[in-house]
Amino acid sequence: MSEGMKDLPSGKRVFFVGIGGISMSGLARIAVNYGLIVGGSDMHPSERTEELKEVGITVYGGHSADNIKEFAPDIVVHTAAILPGNSELAYAREKGLIVMERSVFLGLITRNFNNVINISGTHGKTTTTSMVSLILLAGGANPTVHLGAELDAFGGSVYLGSKDQLLVSEACEYHRSFLEFYSTIAAITNIDYDHVDCYSCIDEVIDVFTQFTEKLSPEGTLVIPAGDKNVQECVRRIPGVRAKLGMEEPRILTTGLEGEGMDFFKREPDFCAVNIEYTDGKAGFDVLFKGRPYTHIQLAIPGTHNVYNALTAIACASLAGGTGEAARKALSEFTGAEGRFTIKGYFMGAMVVTDYAHHPSAARATLDAASHVPHNKTWVVFQPLTYSRTKVLFEDYVTSLLPCENVFFDEIFSDREVNPGDISSKDIADEINRRGGHAIFFHSKDEIVDKLSEVVSKDDMILILGPEDIRALGDRLVEIN
Repeated sequence: MSEGMKDLPSGKRVFFVGIGGISMSGLARIAVNYGLIVGGSDMHPSERTEELKEVGITVYGGHSADNIKEFAPDIVVHTAAILPGNSELAYAREKGLIVMERSVFLGLITRNFNNVINISGTHGKTTTTSMVSLILLAGGANPTVHLGAELDAFGGSVYLGSKDQLLVSEACEYHRSFLEFYSTIAAITNIDYDHVDCYSCIDEVIDVFTQFTEKLSPEGTLVIPAGDKNVQECVRRIPGVRAKLGMEEPRILTTGLEGEGMDFFKREPDFCAVNIEYTDGKAGFDVLFKGRPYTHIQLAIPGTHNVYNALTAIACASLAGGTGEAARKALSEFTGAEGRFTIKGYFMGAMVVTDYAHHPSAARATLDAASHVPHNKTWVVFQPLTYSRTKVLFEDYVTSLLPCENVFFDEIFSDREVNPGDISSKDIADEINRRGGHAIFFHSKDEIVDKLSEVVSKDDMILILGPEDIRALGDRLVEIN
């Protein structure tokens, strides 16, 4: 039997509530790799839950206290999205079982490794984590990797490498989850106002990222974008929080384009992109490290935002033994994680692209990337994620989507909030139209498909933005074709 984790001896029984989710299914696979006996439940049976069964994981359909009784776990793990009153959690607590949130379990995993690269940030975590992992693998390293999306190179959301040497993982700020994670290398890709159900303002978001740096080992390195003003404010606050813990300031590596952050750091970014040229929206550029040539990168995915993601990945990988040559090779072949500017196929001759860009800032970046890919008309299908985010960021949604040639709205999706009844995607569409834009609200996905059938032409692009609920429409369109 595999050697167990330091805090979870081999043979312990672990039950995951909501095991079919991307992150939870990945953690379940990692747990099996450590010799833990794993089970779980999910309301929505899927291809993913069937694959978990194939590796020996017991999966129950739906949530019931009887599942806990039958599986008899030592530990029950759940996500923050599980609603209060869940019957499995209620029974587990009643019986005095150890119940922990997903982030706590992942935190246990991070403390099992000698070296841990945690990628945080409001946007770009999945792409950057994928890039870091592939660079390290191309250079001969054997990391264990935990992603928030499927990656073709892994055949899933995890790569099961070394059990105690090197871990590469996403670190999400939602519900302050990443404060559970130990790091030897930590990255912040950017800081933006998001997760409005957890944070009342951008200042609170900056604060929690500052706290995240407390979890960085005393000898650790922080990788940050030189030109991000909110990250700069985070850097201003780091000495204070570290001093309270008796810790020195961390070593900082900066990334960015030439000249970025000079007003704050008084130097060029440590990892700097120069001589950027675009081919079909995909950037090619030289990377300098402290002013000296490091490598040349030709990305296979579009968008300036991916230049920044690549620089962060290159910096993190270099700290764990990655080389410029490995970065060049890996990034030239990386076509993106699932749901990150994923070309699904064609519908009536139009390219169908799906992207998780549910936040206004992410939507802007993805729309900019799409604008550099040769095509005729763009048909944007958009679904906001969560009612609270839509209400608080309403103006940002309007201004980010107003420039679109055509934007079709599906209703807001949320699996962790109850509909308050006072906000709808229709409100965004109406405001866009009031300001002279071109938006239509649809009551169903069937209506969206019917409308696209009427209007799209060969060489157009259908860009589907939002959570998995709407991105599944991409597969549907391609199947119709």
